[in-house]
Amino acid sequence: MSYDLVIFDNDGVLVDSEPISNRLLAAYLTELGHPTSYEDSIRDYMGSALHRVHDLVLERSGRRLPPDFDATFHARVFDAFRRDLRPVAGVAEVLEKLRADGIPYCVASSGSHARIRVALRTTGLYDLFGEDHIFSSEDVGRGKPAPDLFLHAAERMGVAPARCAVVEDSPLGVQAAVAAGMDVYGYTAMTSAAKLSAARARFVDMAELRALLTSTHK
Repeated sequence: MSYDLVIFDNDGVLVDSEPISNRLLAAYLTELGHPTSYEDSIRDYMGSALHRVHDLVLERSGRRLPPDFDATFHARVFDAFRRDLRPVAGVAEVLEKLRADGIPYCVASSGSHARIRVALRTTGLYDLFGEDHIFSSEDVGRGKPAPDLFLHAAERMGVAPARCAVVEDSPLGVQAAVAAGMDVYGYTAMTSAAKLSAARARFVDMAELRALLTSTHK
């Protein structure tokens, strides 16, 4: 394998959290008087940090979300994660193989540090990362589609952006990785390949990923 670092998104790539969190987000926004369907939430917010939710709601309605919005939403999400969250099928095997091959990897997520840790611990993936390999948009202030988070993760891991591969499942995440100057591989389990067309390659099964990382990088 030619890459010096593989950067994984968390939600939808490591853990099967997107259906849970987007249903809860749509319901909460609707409850607050901002009618939002599950499909709306996937389209507008999947892969983004919560500041994007605040920004779009203000732009569209002229009203700010309540000050406790983030805390209330996180509490609902964490409760649901502890009940229902599962790892993405096959991703533990990918991580174990990377570790066995001596290929460094990390997670870089638009989610908060608390959200990432709840997700990884609930699904049994935390021990495959550890504290030093977890990065959040909280570290940089701007979430995806800005490239800041991926560039921060690469810098902290001591790897040049051009030597990094990113595994993403959202258009915003793919956009961020491309802007960071990194190769990106689009996971299409929830997002159509057409919406991830800017990725270097697309795949629908984690079993395909290692071969893609090996065969498509020159």
